[in-house]
Amino acid sequence: MSPIPNTATSRPTPQQILKSVWGFDEFRGEQGAIVQALCAQNDALIVMPTGGGKSICFQVPALVTPGLTIVISPLVALMENQVQALASRQVSAALLHSQLDRSQRRKIFHQLETQTLKLLYLSPETLLSEALMGRLIKPELTISNLVLDEAHCLVQWGDAFRPEYQQLGTVRDRLLATRPVGTRIGMAAFTATANPVEQSTIVQSLNLKNPVQFVEVPYRSNLVLTKQRVWTPRDRRQKLLKFIHAQLKTQLKTGIKTSGIVYVRTRKDSQEIAQWLRSNGILAEAYHAGLITSKKRQIEQDWMRDEITCVIATSAFGMGVDKPNVRWVVQYQPPLWLSEYVQEIGRAGRDGKRAVGLTLVSERSGWLDPLDQATWKHSIERLHEQVKTRSSAELLKMIPPRSEVEQYLNHRDCRWNYIQQFFGNQERMQPCGHCDRCDTKVV
Repeated sequence: MSPIPNTATSRPTPQQILKSVWGFDEFRGEQGAIVQALCAQNDALIVMPTGGGKSICFQVPALVTPGLTIVISPLVALMENQVQALASRQVSAALLHSQLDRSQRRKIFHQLETQTLKLLYLSPETLLSEALMGRLIKPELTISNLVLDEAHCLVQWGDAFRPEYQQLGTVRDRLLATRPVGTRIGMAAFTATANPVEQSTIVQSLNLKNPVQFVEVPYRSNLVLTKQRVWTPRDRRQKLLKFIHAQLKTQLKTGIKTSGIVYVRTRKDSQEIAQWLRSNGILAEAYHAGLITSKKRQIEQDWMRDEITCVIATSAFGMGVDKPNVRWVVQYQPPLWLSEYVQEIGRAGRDGKRAVGLTLVSERSGWLDPLDQATWKHSIERLHEQVKTRSSAELLKMIPPRSEVEQYLNHRDCRWNYIQQFFGNQERMQPCGHCDRCDTKVV
């Protein structure tokens, strides 16, 4: 396959690009309508479950519209994965980040000046750097669309972790200020999950103008959802170890390499649990924001190559990375948001094969194992601190009632039915048959 050249005299259609570059005859589901919206440089909010083909929805328009598409994404590993995939299809795409050497940066800057790049991947911090912004504001540089991938990070990370996310709403105005009146630059936000309040926050924070909205509620028929109650800190660790051993036993039977992720809520837990698992013979590594960049990159690469069994990680790890053989995800403690829950478990089973999402939950009183309550209290305190430092009433709506996650974990109905209704689908679905409420023997 080779891409159709994008020339001023003969612009390819989205269908031609889809066929020539990706080898697909047709778009799936809402992909075609989303592509048309971005080709027209309309603002858009797209909520599409993990594995639904979000990347194609902005990569195809990038090859149809004139000029450059800027993709803003949170993780280097995520961006590397997409740029490498595009390079294999002979698409002109680049990733710019602080770890590149001078020659690599010069090459990318030259591609910008000569307008030979179609997609440029950046973190929010790199995009807002004066060194790059000084080049992007040049009026002769044609920019067709700004795309925010993994847009839920804007809502969930806030000022404390990635404050640059809160400045993204000003970027388009800065770019248009140096260009002729009437110039259009579209802006689109993509995420796998966002409830109605989070959708509103994304639209307002990015200053989207009359955005076209495509919202698909999450459902994965190959993904088994289950919960296990734990009674003491030791019980929590033992249940984690027992679960991982069961997954490795299945791997030995099939001879097929698989991997998993254990999500925790603090850096300390990441390090301690990874060390404990290694002492029990499990190839595990800790991953969190406090690691130096080179260490994080090494862990990401080792995990992608199946050189480690699992990563004990805080919430950002695995975001958007297309690793098909992730067969299981364990949440060592419940996350704060139900949307965060769906994001994390959704990183398993991207290949469409059976995968398991397990959440470990303290007994309800919290007397014997207070970990969940302590984690929840810490998270809420951090959110309240963000409210104090931002003049935004919208953030108050973001603070979830504790009952949001508790009700999901403790209700007796089908788990997938609960999730569907929470994210806006009020039609009751049939029992899914692949959660612990529909079948107690699913794991």
